[in-house]
Amino acid sequence: MSGAQQRWQPNANPWVVAVAVTLAAFMEVLDTTIVNVSLPHIAGSLSVSSDEAAWALTTYLVANGIVLTISGALSRRIGRKRYFLICIGAFTAASFACGTADRFTELLLFRALQGFFGGGLQPTQQSIILDYFPPEKRQQAFSLTAIAIIIAPVVGPVLGGYLTETYSWHLIFLINIPVGILTFFGVMQLVEDPPLVQQEKRTAPPFDYIGVGFIALALGCLEVGVDRGEDYDWLGSTFIRVTLLLSLCGFVFGTFYLLYARNPVVNLRVFKDRNLAMGTIQIGIMGFVLYASAVLIPQFAQIQLGYTATWAGLVLAPGAVLLAMLIPVTGRIMNYVPTKYIIAAGGLSLGMALLYSTNLVPQLDFFHLVLYRAAQTAGLALLFVPISTLAYATVTPRLNGDATALFTSARNVFGGVGISISTAMVTQYSQSSQAHMVRNLGPTSQPYNVLLQQTQQGLVDIGHSAAQAAQMAPGQVFQTLQQQSAILAYNDVFALTALGAFIMIPTALLMSEMKTSSRGGGH
Repeated sequence: MSGAQQRWQPNANPWVVAVAVTLAAFMEVLDTTIVNVSLPHIAGSLSVSSDEAAWALTTYLVANGIVLTISGALSRRIGRKRYFLICIGAFTAASFACGTADRFTELLLFRALQGFFGGGLQPTQQSIILDYFPPEKRQQAFSLTAIAIIIAPVVGPVLGGYLTETYSWHLIFLINIPVGILTFFGVMQLVEDPPLVQQEKRTAPPFDYIGVGFIALALGCLEVGVDRGEDYDWLGSTFIRVTLLLSLCGFVFGTFYLLYARNPVVNLRVFKDRNLAMGTIQIGIMGFVLYASAVLIPQFAQIQLGYTATWAGLVLAPGAVLLAMLIPVTGRIMNYVPTKYIIAAGGLSLGMALLYSTNLVPQLDFFHLVLYRAAQTAGLALLFVPISTLAYATVTPRLNGDATALFTSARNVFGGVGISISTAMVTQYSQSSQAHMVRNLGPTSQPYNVLLQQTQQGLVDIGHSAAQAAQMAPGQVFQTLQQQSAILAYNDVFALTALGAFIMIPTALLMSEMKTSSRGGGH
């Protein structure tokens, strides 16, 4: 760290700056999930199929994932504050355009612009936090960040469902306008670039367009492939096979290029820092579980239990409140317990909570559904702040931009993949369970015959004739089978995500502990 950087003292209160920049990140993360529950309404309003409407989410994720990775290079060339302001202003303008779009092609274009400029908000926000807070105070700043970034995917479905059902889907985009304007002027007045960032801007190397091309190919094709895979029959589709093959080529050749290029758009050698490498793996897993569970639980409530979009979103609300309460507690615990052990405990807690969530049954009551989600959020509360604090602990300041870009990109890209893969797995597992169970629905199966007779008697008891009951009973039994197959599928998916959460335990133990002044040591 240079002497100028060490002597730099910002004019504004760091905590006021942290609130301003985190508000921008919250707005962007919210838009990742707020659209999910509104897609049927968008399809109906703009006269497109449900399959076509899903591209409104895909285009956002593709553009967002690409820019996340290169945001460090863009902020170095433009200046961190100026780049952040451009992203806020353009994201807000694109939100207004989405909210006023009356054609689907317009909505897709503006959603892509939203994703493109929104992709720079989260990593730049974290870079500013690293600029304004010394290592020993970052855990407190990341607690504020965590409340916004982890709760936003939870609030998204609740808010999106309420606004869409009560008013119009247009409002899910228009609510960004006042927040964007407030944040823009707040950042303009409060944020300033430290000397090191100003020096980087003056000495920035030529922009690496080849590296950007590899990143766009790798992440863009990955997002399209996993997001549209279920609709196109996965590897049974030539389109998906080609898309995933292009993504693989982008990752392989892009990695070699970025490692050996003279001035790469993102410096992959930052992963020589073991804490950052392990932390990026952990935050990717956490993003996968966070986004997948934020979609699976409302989906289960709506499809299997018949909840409205608003009530399905409200299932997540108590967990969000618990999360906001536990994150500051985690920050206090970090003063006394080595951070890597807290991460390991969080991975264990999250994994056990996901295994606990495999107890889904038909007619599950609201209380138990809320309880399953609350147990998951308790594990998440032990992860974000410790992972973020320890991942950046030993990164040199000149690599902060690259580190935050890769770290944030892992969380968002894996989060988007989590949404797509988890919903696809529910469909696939449900179909395979149904195919297995239907073998037992034959005239030679005694349990099936007994169930059929019971169902017929039940229909007669409520007023149907014997002939009507005999005709209706097989259909009702098959509906029961479909519901049970779907519930088994949800349970299986939660079990698999639990295995992912347990991976955090060994990766946490491989990290190097940071001694901060709060524990009586120096950085």
